[in-house]
Amino acid sequence: MLDWVRGGLLLAGLGCLATGVLPWEAGEGSLRRIAPLLVFLCAVIVLAELAKEARVFDVVAAALARAGKGRYPALFAVCFAFAAVSTIFLNLDTTAVLLTPVLLAMAARAGIPGLPLAMTTVWLANTASLLLPVSNLTNLLAADRLDLPPLEFAARMWLPQLVILAFTAAFLWIFYWRRHPETYTLPEKVEIGDPVVFRVLSAACLAFALAVLAGVPIEVAAVVAAVVAVGVFGWRDRARLSFALIPWGLLVFVTGLFLVVGALEAQGVLDGLEGGDPFVVAAVGGGLGNVVNNLPAYVAVEQGLPPGDTSVILALLIGTNAGTIVTPWGSLATLLWFEQCRRFGLRVPVGRFVATGFGLAVCCVGFGVLVLGR
Repeated sequence: MLDWVRGGLLLAGLGCLATGVLPWEAGEGSLRRIAPLLVFLCAVIVLAELAKEARVFDVVAAALARAGKGRYPALFAVCFAFAAVSTIFLNLDTTAVLLTPVLLAMAARAGIPGLPLAMTTVWLANTASLLLPVSNLTNLLAADRLDLPPLEFAARMWLPQLVILAFTAAFLWIFYWRRHPETYTLPEKVEIGDPVVFRVLSAACLAFALAVLAGVPIEVAAVVAAVVAVGVFGWRDRARLSFALIPWGLLVFVTGLFLVVGALEAQGVLDGLEGGDPFVVAAVGGGLGNVVNNLPAYVAVEQGLPPGDTSVILALLIGTNAGTIVTPWGSLATLLWFEQCRRFGLRVPVGRFVATGFGLAVCCVGFGVLVLGR
């Protein structure tokens, strides 16, 4: 189904260009705006795929499985904490790209279902991205408008973040984790094929994460790490390199998505989304984000908000970050997550994904905004 959506979006975007619904100048601007994003997507997927080939994810996964000591509830706590910390301090896209393969590799090695582990990363990649400006690009946009340094930003958002994490844990356990056995098999030691490739890829992934944490543009960090990864495979195992590493479907999807959003903006469809009530603003931001993606939704709604109203802007962030977990295209992190699941052969039941995501989004946005002013 997603392949049809991807192709349909691109055709719709090109149709908007051909018919003038999206003027050529605006279309060129949209493509120029997403060029760094497309570079990042391509580079980070290549990095993740080669890291999987080098068995980096298998080694980390085995360590996580051993930390759970064979007990399923303990494993849930370990994975939940790891995903939350990764999102808060590195950002949601890093969690989607680097942590999803780790947990899926662990599922295979420990003989447990992959879907609960995968849902842990995709939900926490979005719902744990409220505490710090670096956690989400929308946070950076809001911090610039509000002139909030990281500690002040965290001081305003820590209680909503805590409440949203509690709901995320409850939904994950009830709908995905609790039906499975209390114990699991501890994986055996991972055999590394080429120690040189393994060390270089491990260092490249770690350097990428540290560069993101240090504030290096994500596309620059991803390209450098991917070049290193491709270089070492070209030297040691050239047969593993192919054009299949490039996420063509994801690139088509994002290009089509932004062309369609550009057409909506050009026709004024996203204008006039004014608000003042935090609950209304958060609901509009989350709803629109699930339709057109959270980043353009944040920008569109923010333009109609009164300047200087900190609580309303933060409520909008709750909506566009924690509320856009219903559709597969609600956030870039979710798109990256679906791509990783596809590459690992994990089938995600879309109906269940949408239904449980809707329930969690309503709770996260409603109760997150409720405690925002406290």
